[in-house]
Amino acid sequence: MANIGKAAKLGVFTLAIMNVTAVVSLRGLPAEAVYGLSSAFYYLFAAIVFLIPTSLVAAELAAMFQDKQGGVFRWVGEAYGKKWGFLAIWVQWIESTIWYPTVLTFGAVSIAFIGMNDAHDMTLASNKVYTLVVVLIIYWLATFISLKGLSWVGKVAKVGGIVGTIIPAALLIILGIVYLASGGHSNMDFHSNFFPDFTKFDNLVLASSIFLFYAGMEMGGIHVKDVENPSVNYPKAVFIGALITVLIFVLGTFALGIIIPQKDINLTQSLLVGFDNYFKFIHASWLSPVIAVALAFGVLAGVLTWVAGPSKGIFAVGKAGYLPPFFQKTNKLGVQKNILLVQGLAVTFLSLLFVVMPSVQSFYQILSQLTVILYLIMYMLMFSGAIALRYRMKKAGRPFRIGKNGNGLMWFIGGLGFCGSLLAFVLSFIPPSQISTGNNTVWFAVLIIGAIVVVAAPFIIYAAKKPSWVDPNTAFEPFHWEVDKQVQGAATTVTTTGAASATIASASKEPDNRTTTGTSSSGMSGKV
Repeated sequence: MANIGKAAKLGVFTLAIMNVTAVVSLRGLPAEAVYGLSSAFYYLFAAIVFLIPTSLVAAELAAMFQDKQGGVFRWVGEAYGKKWGFLAIWVQWIESTIWYPTVLTFGAVSIAFIGMNDAHDMTLASNKVYTLVVVLIIYWLATFISLKGLSWVGKVAKVGGIVGTIIPAALLIILGIVYLASGGHSNMDFHSNFFPDFTKFDNLVLASSIFLFYAGMEMGGIHVKDVENPSVNYPKAVFIGALITVLIFVLGTFALGIIIPQKDINLTQSLLVGFDNYFKFIHASWLSPVIAVALAFGVLAGVLTWVAGPSKGIFAVGKAGYLPPFFQKTNKLGVQKNILLVQGLAVTFLSLLFVVMPSVQSFYQILSQLTVILYLIMYMLMFSGAIALRYRMKKAGRPFRIGKNGNGLMWFIGGLGFCGSLLAFVLSFIPPSQISTGNNTVWFAVLIIGAIVVVAAPFIIYAAKKPSWVDPNTAFEPFHWEVDKQVQGAATTVTTTGAASATIASASKEPDNRTTTGTSSSGMSGKV
């Protein structure tokens, strides 16, 4: 009976695996395979300056505000105010909206490889009309399912993560090892330099997209209170999860580089081509359609999970009074129907951009870069905001704290993450030389104008907000600085009231004295 109601605690390894499944995706491996051995450097570099700082900083922030809603809107808003918090959650939502066409492009390619005719499969995967149709059908189907309720989505996501990510990743690595052990020819030069050629600036550009590989690790911070002795065990889980994640990315990338010549690597098709080549080597070509289905299922499960996910964050902001009532509408199941509708229209528009890009690959790359740029804005706000909160909320409880004493370690970890994010942010605007992106003017125009429009939008919306946007039935807890102002205002009111009461009391006594004196004088005068 003593254990009734006692919350179960997560083990170190369990949380580490949860972090891995939340972050790892195989669709980006071809983007780094073009770097050969030096791809390992990029993975390790991004893990050190981004993955680990993100995990630790998010853990501290999540633990601080575990009982308050808002997520990154809360974290950044507490540090810099509502407008900047709005910007943080806004770019996160827009980034996820732009992400759908890119991940579904990979899903469409996976479905194309279900057939047994390689030439036909590759031709179909490169067809823009086919890709557009598949992306729109799958996305709107996922949206329709989301509107009907998400009670079963968790199970689908769990199965999809295992079947569509973990198992294929392990299989790809094992196939690479078997291939080399059996005397297979390696297309990757393992005698090349581990460190990239920094004299060629454009070599760093494509690698900046690797930061988005690790994006989402901040979500694991919500579990910091579910870990026994979080100050010790949470960092352990972070480092174990980071190690496993890096190993999957590095070895998976190597496995692709081994079986596919660098000049033939394609961002959208190479993962499927790599599996297909390995299966041919072991005389098991019949497995190619199986792995294609598994990868497609993993993509679809992930999209189904995320269709309603980030939109819930922007929905909460809307309910707090920062978006018009239109964005606060729900269906009878409580699902944010209008936000999902707007999100779907945006995805449809972005998908139609296929017709102006020279190839599916260039469209895939430019959208991927825009998602990197937007997400990195949020991360820079998060890292700097965590440092600012060490001074603005000195006495706030921190169940998990980076550094036992002082703020030095937070400055180092947060500063490292901020600088790494800033570097990747700058590099993301430069077209990569390794991949054809079409006209450079289109590249710069889409990225620069897209980023400006997205960043400006929340400030314009915030400036136009009206009192009527606030839903009186919504309980959104105020920020700490709003509470402080209320306390100060109350204190000022009490002080003013007290002073006024004293003045009134004093004033009420003075007339009595004057009356008494006057009466006495009159009496005395009468007697005289």
